[in-house]
Amino acid sequence: MTTTADTTAQDDLSPDALFRLDGRVAVVTGASSGLGVAFARAFAAAGARVAVAARRPELLDRTVAGIERDGGEAIAVEADVSDPGQCRAAVDVACDRLGGVDILVNNAGVGTAVPATRETPEEFRAVVDVNLCGAYWMAQACGRVMPAGSSIINVSSVLALTTAALPQAAYTASKAGLLGLTRDLAQQWGPRKGIRVNAIAPGFFETEMTRQYSPDYIDTVIKPRLLLGRFGAPAEIAGVGVWLASPAAGFVTGQTVAVDGGMSIT
Repeated sequence: MTTTADTTAQDDLSPDALFRLDGRVAVVTGASSGLGVAFARAFAAAGARVAVAARRPELLDRTVAGIERDGGEAIAVEADVSDPGQCRAAVDVACDRLGGVDILVNNAGVGTAVPATRETPEEFRAVVDVNLCGAYWMAQACGRVMPAGSSIINVSSVLALTTAALPQAAYTASKAGLLGLTRDLAQQWGPRKGIRVNAIAPGFFETEMTRQYSPDYIDTVIKPRLLLGRFGAPAEIAGVGVWLASPAAGFVTGQTVAVDGGMSIT
């Protein structure tokens, strides 16, 4: 049961009131390619000013140019999220140039496919350092400056919920760890800071990572488990990100949303 005193929902049910992000600042990591670009462009289209961060500055400039062509505002910040100092510096740049941080999309990620008996400590740690530790360092840096009502979105993977017949111990462990991190930060920062923390578990989308898979693997292992019979389109996951950051999801925290064409239930 809710009352006027204990609900934060607004009376305005128009799409603009529910899904617009005007006046907000979003930081999107891993925004040099793939889903990171889609998230950044969708957030800008919804009215946010966007700081795009990644290790490849020349590709970040391309992302910024695309947002500006669409009439949005964005800046590029070169950063390696596995370095806590670079995470803090990226947040400082967003605060200095855009006025603060209200939204974080932890999208930066790497993956490998190495059999568990042959994976070296260095290979395993390299994946975890970016996918899990990097998300934590960015969340930590943003959490220190975010106002109440802010939103953190951790981009996990369907492989945190199921398997896909590849030897991906480091990737799977790091993405499953993100779900635990999501729940913990939600319970820490919801009551004290008013910050919502959620995760998205993407299935198979056309990205640099999935383009490395062989046609035989896709046809025999992946496609039979996709209930919708196809890979996802970038807009179909970017829209979920906008929803999670928007007033429409103001009562959603600590949750994982699978955007996977049904793969996690097959």
